[in-house]
Amino acid sequence: ESNTVRSYYPEVTPQGDWSHVAGSDGRLRRLPSAVCALSRLQKLYVSGTGLRELPEEIEELRDALPDGLCRLPRLTRLYLGSNRLLALPADFAQLQSLRCLWIEGNFLRRFPRPLLRLVALQSLQMGDNRLRALPAELPRMTGLRGLWLYGNRFEEFPPALLRMGRLHILDLDRNRLGGFPDLHPLRALRVFSYDHNPVTGPPRVADTVFLVGEGAVERMAERDEPTPRPLPRRPARAFEDEEEEDLPPFPVPELLPLG
Repeated sequence: ESNTVRSYYPEVTPQGDWSHVAGSDGRLRRLPSAVCALSRLQKLYVSGTGLRELPEEIEELRDALPDGLCRLPRLTRLYLGSNRLLALPADFAQLQSLRCLWIEGNFLRRFPRPLLRLVALQSLQMGDNRLRALPAELPRMTGLRGLWLYGNRFEEFPPALLRMGRLHILDLDRNRLGGFPDLHPLRALRVFSYDHNPVTGPPRVADTVFLVGEGAVERMAERDEPTPRPLPRRPARAFEDEEEEDLPPFPVPELLPLG
């Protein structure tokens, strides 16, 4: 894979025709700005590095345009899981080609508002953060099909989710939810995981929804459906090259080897 850089120590140099960049090293505290000079970059994977901030250039590239700036036009997948991020910069909203974003395992206490402008985003992995609420403007993300919010601190079902009528997968596993509203408004919902919450039974949903959680086995048995299984969060490979589909099997990519 001549177009894939698996590690960048020392700093990445903006030479070559790279489309993928991956790195994992606990010593990294700031993403090298040189990465942002890779105009063909499509997939950026930075896992478990201790990353605390993103360079300002992550949203903008400098070239000969009159304003001296341009977007990362081809970036479709960005993996920033298992770092120490507290927030995302405002200019993050310029990543308009982004379709899959993994920011699980960070220290996010509030939903990053720049994400609300990423209308093409299909998969958002925000598990294992510190979220307690979601913004009322969440339905602006009309392209969103998969939303992973497991391992956060929700005590009530976020009302904004009831207006996410195009959502296919919703994972609220391992929160502090004591109950659910009627989820029939989520007409496109296919999978709902609510396991490991202090609830006594499943929510009211359409019969076409696959449930994972307390009472799901009995509910699925009433429908003569298969026994619920844990919602997968790791595909077999990272950076799969096949063409994207409407609902790709995202969750967390496997770690690419360094060297």
